[in-house]
Amino acid sequence: MYRVLPLLTDQEIEECRRIAASAPFAEGRLTNPHNLAKQNEQLHDTDAYNRSSQILLQAFARSEEFREFAFPEMIAPPMITRYRPGMKYGAHADAAYIQMPGGSLRSDLSCTVFLNDPESYEGGALNVRLGDSNLTFKLKAGEAIIYSSDSLHQVEPVTKGERLVAITFIQSRVPDPFKRYMLFELNEIAALEGRQMDNENFQRLQLVQQNLLRMWSS
Repeated sequence: MYRVLPLLTDQEIEECRRIAASAPFAEGRLTNPHNLAKQNEQLHDTDAYNRSSQILLQAFARSEEFREFAFPEMIAPPMITRYRPGMKYGAHADAAYIQMPGGSLRSDLSCTVFLNDPESYEGGALNVRLGDSNLTFKLKAGEAIIYSSDSLHQVEPVTKGERLVAITFIQSRVPDPFKRYMLFELNEIAALEGRQMDNENFQRLQLVQQNLLRMWSS
């Protein structure tokens, strides 16, 4: 129950990189000093943070694949983070609630958006433990990985170069990951097979989709 999807255009990638190159970073533990697993840096300039998060939020807003997989109700403004040689993020679980200016966000889904090419740095892969499987992701610039926030995950040590990513958290209208995935599968089937179905049966399928969404939404 994870999804890799293309998110950013080449222009948006370059703009995020320019913002990161010209803005100061601070130690990531400033926002959570008790998190001993966290060894990275995060953007530490309000204007740069606002500009980069708007670029990323606009990309999420136009992504139909993201909407159909996540059923987003609220998205935390994405934060650009940086890993230099020797930095890592040990195994951890994300906080259940993220404090926002207008209240709190329940973290149902976590997301990492990769901003530089995987060949430009060594190490730094994202490792996500899903059940008995350990999945490793080191994606192309502009791609995003979305996975359940209740899973243990870590960033392997960077040994060379610089890992530049943006991270965010999503509150879904469908909190239960199994129900959310079932709705996603139904939507995929409807999109792929709907035109080949008898129209009356397709309307019945759409009714089931919408009624399940009503029943399972928070």
